[in-house]
Amino acid sequence: MTDEIGTAMHPSQSATTFCRLCEPQCGLTVRVGEDGGVEVRGDPENPHSRGYFCVKARALGDMQTDPDRLRHPLRRDRRTGHFERVAWENALDEIAARLSSVVQDSGPRAVAAYLGNPQAFSIPHAAYARWFLRALGTNHLYTPMSQDGGSRLAASALLYGSPMTLPIPDLSRTRFLIVIGANPLVSNGSVLSQANVGSELRGIVRRGGRVVVIDPRRSETARAFEHVPIRGGTDAWFLLSLLHVLFRDGLVDRAFVAAHTTGAAELAALVAAHDPARTETKTGVPPERTQELAHALARSGPGAIYGRTGTCTQAFGTLVNLLQDCANILTGNLDRPGGWVFPFAADPPPGAPSQAAQGSYGSKRSRIGGFPDVMGTLPAALLAREITTPGEGQIRALITSAGNPMLSVPSAGLGEALRSLDLHVSIDIYLNETGRHADFVLPAATMLEREDMTVLGSQSPAPFVQVTRAVVDRPTDVREEWEIFRDLGSRLDLGEPPPGPQVIMEGALRGLGSSWQELEEHYPHGKILAARPRTGVLDRWISHADGRVHLSPPELAAEHARLIEPPRAPSNLPLRLIGLRETRSLNSWMHNLRRLRGSPKATALRIHPDDAERFGVTDGGRARLRSRSGAITVTVCVTDEMVPGTVAHPHGWGHEGGWRLANASDAESSNCLADTAPESLERCAGMAVLNGIPVSITPLKNRKSSGSAHGAGK
Repeated sequence: MTDEIGTAMHPSQSATTFCRLCEPQCGLTVRVGEDGGVEVRGDPENPHSRGYFCVKARALGDMQTDPDRLRHPLRRDRRTGHFERVAWENALDEIAARLSSVVQDSGPRAVAAYLGNPQAFSIPHAAYARWFLRALGTNHLYTPMSQDGGSRLAASALLYGSPMTLPIPDLSRTRFLIVIGANPLVSNGSVLSQANVGSELRGIVRRGGRVVVIDPRRSETARAFEHVPIRGGTDAWFLLSLLHVLFRDGLVDRAFVAAHTTGAAELAALVAAHDPARTETKTGVPPERTQELAHALARSGPGAIYGRTGTCTQAFGTLVNLLQDCANILTGNLDRPGGWVFPFAADPPPGAPSQAAQGSYGSKRSRIGGFPDVMGTLPAALLAREITTPGEGQIRALITSAGNPMLSVPSAGLGEALRSLDLHVSIDIYLNETGRHADFVLPAATMLEREDMTVLGSQSPAPFVQVTRAVVDRPTDVREEWEIFRDLGSRLDLGEPPPGPQVIMEGALRGLGSSWQELEEHYPHGKILAARPRTGVLDRWISHADGRVHLSPPELAAEHARLIEPPRAPSNLPLRLIGLRETRSLNSWMHNLRRLRGSPKATALRIHPDDAERFGVTDGGRARLRSRSGAITVTVCVTDEMVPGTVAHPHGWGHEGGWRLANASDAESSNCLADTAPESLERCAGMAVLNGIPVSITPLKNRKSSGSAHGAGK
């Protein structure tokens, strides 16, 4: 039988599954020992990952037996703030009754949901949650999209006509790759489902190609390849000057541009003033370096520029992504083997829209600020204002599922806003910082405890698919998220729910030309759908009525005009803060696992030696980091991996939840330094500006500590 820890019924047996922590979704094997411990390893027979997996996946076994994991529903007493155990049926009955009261008093748009990153890796979770909101009649949906990749999707909508048109670099055939605002050796790739991406990048170099990393920090990826330092938050200036060189030096593939695009002349006029010699004062990138990279992209054989979170979470994220794709398009690298290619597209059933035509951008607007939706989601940085601002559509009830916005979004005023709600429900595997403010906290199953299929395998250069049964039994009082939304919907009489996880996933598999039975019986380790991305499919991926890529949508000129306005950053905030990824960390939800505890440097603020001397901070010392919106205390790591003028701090820390090991860290949440004012968000996608934040730093009197942050390169 299943015990309270949630181990499998059959110790010592090994089962095959796949990881749902990040986009490569590497193959795993899971074995439960006689002592109840869960061992997770890479699956050497998986044709996609071939045994590769990271330390975070190994720690999934520890999460199964973590004593701080939620195993029973909890209800909070608002008078005392204390949580007490409650029966599932009582919790669901009361939640439904209070939701019904909110809808009756304030309308359905008074209900909102924040769905965290893990829901993107669970088809049933996402399907049932979105059904619940749709059936209820609310458009208040928030996700990490506006802290992650919303501007990438917005750029795709403007260029290609659909946010679902997401080209990827053809890693196995490219000769030249520029990586900007990404650290794939740590992230494992994003909007690029490539297991062991480091091996693929090194393969480019082995066959005589180049990988160039443009980053304010000499990241793990930058250390492994060519590094071009750049000042934080200035990627748009660099790309404008790169495009300037392409037009100036006759490097544009005019035949391709004439055949497949509109707006080239307008784009050329827009970039004409941005000679690299002028943009160097903004970026710190020498003009000869910019010129060399432009010539290499155009003449080194097939190539691409690939950007990710760093290019998205800045003040001009959509502009940066537009310019990045324009560089790939102008050089003729779009839809070209080894270039910027379209991922595997499932063949839609007759009468259904193509993959490119699915999704929405700007079909609705946020109540505060009038921001366009991206794939149905609204800017999470506005969540506190949407709760506290009176008027029709003011949020009075919130469901957070697999999310922790207190640490993952700009959080000014959010705690007070959450406490003012008429109802707040948290569905999670831990009592996190957001759940502390909830009326009910409902325990969810882990990824190892549910059946699933790969969600993002089609975003791989070698697209793949895999299905899995639950490989570990869940504790008796734990439920899957889709079950919770289904049961609440039933109590609220919301009509017919989705047809069930198996039916939903079978439909998706049919589009891939497969079935659950085929994969389970003949491909238990996963199936490669195609050896390489298809090319010559550009027409299929363009959703604009004229069938062309729009190189100069109106938003391009508008964002450019904003960019070249005189700077408004206060002079007393002389540094620029960027985020960074850590190998042993994933957002806010894996910090309670002892196996992933890193060195003191893992949570430290990185700062260049020149800046440390200028502002009087020392390696291993404590300092106060301030922005216009807030302040945090940091431990300092002095390191020449940073460019002068830019500092870096990891996100997702600042724990005060029900996880004891995580709470022991003294690292604070850098997201509280980000501005939540509507006028401070990125205009085209409502992105929170988490990179390029103006900050200052002042030393604090050092506490007695056991060691320094161990700066690199001192």
